Amino acid sequence: MAYNETLANRVRELIAETHNRIEEKKMFGGLCFMVNDKMSIGVEAERLMLRIDPALYESLLEKDGCTPMNFTGKPMKGYVYVDQDVLKGKKQLQYWVGLALEYNKVAKVAKNKKRKA
Repeated sequence: MAYNETLANRVRELIAETHNRIEEKKMFGGLCFMVNDKMSIGVEAERLMLRIDPALYESLLEKDGCTPMNFTGKPMKGYVYVDQDVLKGKKQLQYWVGLALEYNKVAKVAKNKKRKA
């Protein structure tokens, strides 16, 4: 599955306004933005994946276009999908990207999982 390059460029520009430790990785069938060595924002074909404050999770799910991320078959608290249809304007995209970048300040770096022999 290819990711939405236009949406990725919009996200890239917003992140670059405030951060300089950014790495882009292709994963989950899309493009993931690692900010300060932490997974923060993903771009897929028709939606964003955001790592947000788990304390805001339930209230954000009430917003239009926001759904739980259930990549593994069960919802992952602290991760949401946001449909591109609610990200048309810069202000809407700034809101969602801002939530992910704000949480990135306190989010933990994922530990590398050791593979079983």
